[in-house]
Amino acid sequence: MNENKLKHLEFIQGVINRMGQNAFLLKGWAVTLVAGLFAFANTQEMDYRFISIALIPTIFFWLLDGYFLWQEKLFRKLYDYVRKKGDGEVIDFSMNVEPFVSETSSWIRICLSNTLGLFYLPIIVIIIITIAFVCKY
Repeated sequence: MNENKLKHLEFIQGVINRMGQNAFLLKGWAVTLVAGLFAFANTQEMDYRFISIALIPTIFFWLLDGYFLWQEKLFRKLYDYVRKKGDGEVIDFSMNVEPFVSETSSWIRICLSNTLGLFYLPIIVIIIITIAFVCKY
């Protein structure tokens, strides 16, 4: 196999790995932040304002996580494209994923996918139920 092709595939794989790592870190930060705000709200006799603040970063983490997953999917398409190139074809080391946008689901559709929805929706539901419970009393 062409040495340039292997190097290009390594570059792309490095980006894919970073996107996956970023998504993993976002999920950890989302859970940590929500738990911290719940703990702080509990020390303030369950003030609903501290709990409601948790909605904002959770939604932003969800959107950002969706963006990283979308980028990861685009780079996987680029990886496949480079992988299928013949040994005689020129390797330009392009990291442009723009040609693959039409072949991949939209960013918003990925945000609403089962993968992300099953993680972030329960957190948002718990926040909303807690707000409703605290405001009731």
